Amino acid sequence: MNEQQWAEGWYQDGQDPAVDRWWDGTRWTGATRPRGGPAAMTAQRPMPATVGVAEPPKKRHRLRNAVLIVIGVIALIVIVQAAGGGDDPETPATTQEEDAAAPAGEEPAAEEPAEPAEEAAPGLGDPAEDGDFTFVVDAVEDGPERIGDDAFGVSPQGRFVYVTITVTNHGDAPGSFFGDNQYLIDTEGRKASADAEAAIYLPESQSLYEEINPGNTLTGTVVFDIAADAVPAAVELHDSLFSGGVTVSLS
Repeated sequence: MNEQQWAEGWYQDGQDPAVDRWWDGTRWTGATRPRGGPAAMTAQRPMPATVGVAEPPKKRHRLRNAVLIVIGVIALIVIVQAAGGGDDPETPATTQEEDAAAPAGEEPAAEEPAEPAEEAAPGLGDPAEDGDFTFVVDAVEDGPERIGDDAFGVSPQGRFVYVTITVTNHGDAPGSFFGDNQYLIDTEGRKASADAEAAIYLPESQSLYEEINPGNTLTGTVVFDIAADAVPAAVELHDSLFSGGVTVSLS
């Protein structure tokens, strides 16, 4: 029989044999009396090895319940965070829709800015401006095998090509038109300069040197000596030696 099964009453104090201490059925109290009182039951009950105030049994089940509660709260927090973590508040709705529309494993393609459409180069019969001159290429044709006569003339290294150009001075000062400032470009990208010597023997060329006053128009023929197998693709026209020039397509 352990301490908790003793009947309520006075028992000899294990630390002081001359004193009785009161047992209330569950623990030792602070009440004492001189040994030998009429209610003493020393002879009928075994005395514990050491007598003191008994401690109540540990409530292990309470500690276990507290631990389970803490674990349950942590698990609930994790579940709530996992359920709410799918939506990023900083991600716009349109971005989420685009991501959903993209094939699995592929990221949505970024939109590339539209490139401005390139303006088509002017062609035969189209006005093209450079500086104070407005040019119109009227015709391109093969020249003769020789310009001039047998005594005074010139033959090409390759073949002659005539380019007929109408030039208008739209500025407010006189301008000079030089055939030598113009260039012919073939389909291989090769640039040929005008043949000034051949233009000397072509009286109607009007491309050696011509002064054009504001508002006036001149039509002249520029002579080019190009390779025999070259195919004219464009002409580059200038109102002066150092101007930017304008390209006119011949195709």
